[in-house]
Amino acid sequence: MDFFVAQDIVKRYADQLALDKVGINVKEGTIFGLLGPNGAGKTTLIRIINQITAPDEGQVYFAGEKLKNSHVDQIGYLPEERGLYKKMKIGEQALYLAQLKGISRTDALKKLKYWFEKFEIQSWWDKKVEELSKGMQQKVQFIITVLHSPKLLIFDEPFSGFDPINASLMKDEILNLKKQGSTIIFSTHNMSSVEELCDDIALIDKGRTILKGDIKDIKKTYKTNIFEVSFQGDLDKLKNIAPEHFSVDKMSSYDHTLTAQIRILNSLSTNELLTHIMKCGNIISFNEIVPSMNDIFIKVVGENK
Repeated sequence: MDFFVAQDIVKRYADQLALDKVGINVKEGTIFGLLGPNGAGKTTLIRIINQITAPDEGQVYFAGEKLKNSHVDQIGYLPEERGLYKKMKIGEQALYLAQLKGISRTDALKKLKYWFEKFEIQSWWDKKVEELSKGMQQKVQFIITVLHSPKLLIFDEPFSGFDPINASLMKDEILNLKKQGSTIIFSTHNMSSVEELCDDIALIDKGRTILKGDIKDIKKTYKTNIFEVSFQGDLDKLKNIAPEHFSVDKMSSYDHTLTAQIRILNSLSTNELLTHIMKCGNIISFNEIVPSMNDIFIKVVGENK
């Protein structure tokens, strides 16, 4: 079921067309990657979802209803540009912002105690935001974003400022939120995080949606029929055994084992390819090279120039 839908969204700023009939469908209980180069229109779409601005054309639906003011309290937004008050104490600020989201003081204190203990930051309660590093501030803002248990979470570059250990911690928390039923829109330039976390993606460039769908299906669509094989045998024989069916390149050799990349040139099956290779030696390993989301991002954006 689609929990959030944006249909044919158009947004203009003076003479600039920021969004040109952009559409996304976010399934309930999934993590949706909103991707694109700088200036693509991602931030404009996020601002529309948060009702900071309105579309000039198109429709936005939240949980089956047209997006309206009351839905704001069901959305948690972690912006790329952090918005904490630097001179204010962390505990006091977190409590204040929680109450703005409709949580009672008593419940807010209980929930904050849980999260501060979980992140082992109890000692930060009376510190001012300006005393914390960027990554430490990010932890606090993450807590404030999720505290009111919103149905839709929007994370814009959530790992910015984190070392690898804390980035891994935050990824685990995002996956836990998904398990608990949250629907998440995740915007980032880090394609490895997209592969780890996202179920579906939309790639926006120059204000238009140029690619969208299930990550696994997208990767299948862009596969290049290239396989990496390690074997012990006759490399020259492998190169010449069936040049009309496959080509061999990018070779290396280590401890009597040859590693090559083989590209299938026609409808040859993998079983037929393996049969040809076995005629030339003993196979140690055989793997299909599937393009990464980073490779696909670069290719699709490059083709859209």
